[in-house]
Amino acid sequence: MGGVLLWVVVPYVCFATFVVGLAWRFRYDKFGWTTRSSQLYENRLLRLGSPLFHFGLIMVVGGHVLGLVVPKSWTETVGINETAYHLVATYLGTVAAVMLVAGLIILVYRRRVTGPVFLATTRMDKVMYVFLAASILVGTWATVTTQLFAADHGYDYRETISVWFRSLWLLSPQPELMAGVPVAFAVHITVANLLFALWPFTRLVHAFSAPVKYPFRPYVVYRSRDASLPTHTTRRGWEESQRPRTRR
Repeated sequence: MGGVLLWVVVPYVCFATFVVGLAWRFRYDKFGWTTRSSQLYENRLLRLGSPLFHFGLIMVVGGHVLGLVVPKSWTETVGINETAYHLVATYLGTVAAVMLVAGLIILVYRRRVTGPVFLATTRMDKVMYVFLAASILVGTWATVTTQLFAADHGYDYRETISVWFRSLWLLSPQPELMAGVPVAFAVHITVANLLFALWPFTRLVHAFSAPVKYPFRPYVVYRSRDASLPTHTTRRGWEESQRPRTRR
């Protein structure tokens, strides 16, 4: 029962909360669908931490998609053996994890020590940062302990976790595959599930915002304020009325 609860019930409940929460938020809180940017309060640390975090996150998400969604047999079919896959996934994943963790530390430090940014931080922001940091740090711990410093090819999660993950989408869950999963991976997956349940109610919703209409928007006309350019001075309204009128 414990395995079914943790690896079947919890993922489905979190995913349902994720989908329904996003739909509710978009329907009733469109004006709150934003990052609540604090760039105006502080920019120096943000310019360093934000690119590190977001580029690292893109690499991590790409690695998760490749490792969880693409079956092992597919990569072997195109000529990528286990050794090559392990080297690429482990070392590129480590680089991505370092970038992600470094960016997160800078952003959290900035939010804590910069007065106006800290005052603009809501309780939900703080809860989100706890789950986000826990998911990232535990995932990094899992990569380092079971892959980077492991003998041979490390733990082959594509034989267990990946198959279990795809079974959820096929509506034929196989919780028995998660029985022997290392603790680091189990904790990482559980925290990630909870983070997805929390996602719709935080600033993380901005990840699903895309400027689709931007290329089709009207042009914005800007007028120069350069003092060297000639300007047209208009008469005051009462001056026009002072002109003498001629009768026909």
